Amino acid sequence: MTHKHDQSNMSDLRKYDFQLPSELIAQRPLANRADARLLVVDRARQTIEHLHVRDLPTILTPADCLVLNDTRVVPARLVGRRTLTGGRWQGLFLSADENGNWRVLGKTRGKLQPGETVTLEDRDARPAVSLKMLTRLEDGVWVARPDADEVVWSILEQVGRVPLPPYIRGGQMENSDWKTYQTVFADKPGAVAAPTAGLHFTDSLFNTIIKNGTEVQTITLHVGLGTFQPVKATNLDEHEMHYEHALLDEEAAVQIAARKAAGGRVVAVGTTVVRTLETAAADGELEPFQGETNLFIKPPYEFKAIDAMLTNFHLPQTTLLVLVRTFGGDELIQRAYEEAIKQRYRFFSYGDAMLIL
Repeated sequence: MTHKHDQSNMSDLRKYDFQLPSELIAQRPLANRADARLLVVDRARQTIEHLHVRDLPTILTPADCLVLNDTRVVPARLVGRRTLTGGRWQGLFLSADENGNWRVLGKTRGKLQPGETVTLEDRDARPAVSLKMLTRLEDGVWVARPDADEVVWSILEQVGRVPLPPYIRGGQMENSDWKTYQTVFADKPGAVAAPTAGLHFTDSLFNTIIKNGTEVQTITLHVGLGTFQPVKATNLDEHEMHYEHALLDEEAAVQIAARKAAGGRVVAVGTTVVRTLETAAADGELEPFQGETNLFIKPPYEFKAIDAMLTNFHLPQTTLLVLVRTFGGDELIQRAYEEAIKQRYRFFSYGDAMLIL
């Protein structure tokens, strides 16, 4: 009976709270990404060890398969003025459909009306593109349409800023963020936040891993805004998980499954990879997958696809922290976080990393 009691206990959001000294929130990445510290958590031995990301080639074996998310962060943060009143408007591009309509999250003083336009400013604060508000959806989201004919990504290149989370310099980008808030393997545009575990890799670290014979495969999950949002329900079972678009193609699915079948470890780089692979293995076998996933991994979830994960340190009371503690074991990961705080690890997007084996 006690086991059952523990499960119901773990749906209490307050279990996932912790106190973090604010000076441990990394404001900039390290000059060399692979120099980030790596807290290695071994579930079988219940041990915690301190290494660096550059040590990964000594941990991975030729039998293993490393899986990355090749999504590319788009310059999604928008700044402009209401054309009618001249009042400031700030927004975030969320997605675009095939008809050229955008979904944007916006905030301004006063209340926007359907049909109103916002003049988006380029990065030198010059008026650039007019955005017409068409339909108000829930939670401050609008369907809107730009008056430019180019493809969405080139419009964003012109008017968008790097969508840093608010805990990094209040969300204000510096020019260096163009490069540092993007993985070196970013390929397919569509994310409004970086898959942060991937930020630690350099080209030379990759080359070493591949030269050692470890298989490397990619999935694509476009990280949405919901990823970082705190859970509002005190009971996790009442939390409505956001949808994100994910893709695992046939070739990658076959290669990953083959490594696993041969006794190798599937090592997921980041929670987005975990969610994609676990969605694709929902029926027990890893299958190709393309579509929307709203998988919320929480106790007593049983993992079907992954054997290890590399991940950053996450904010309290988020679905990401719930996922990591579900995978790593609750007490062990709590102990790991206490150790990371004690050893002054750097937290969140630009911070250090943890490898759970």
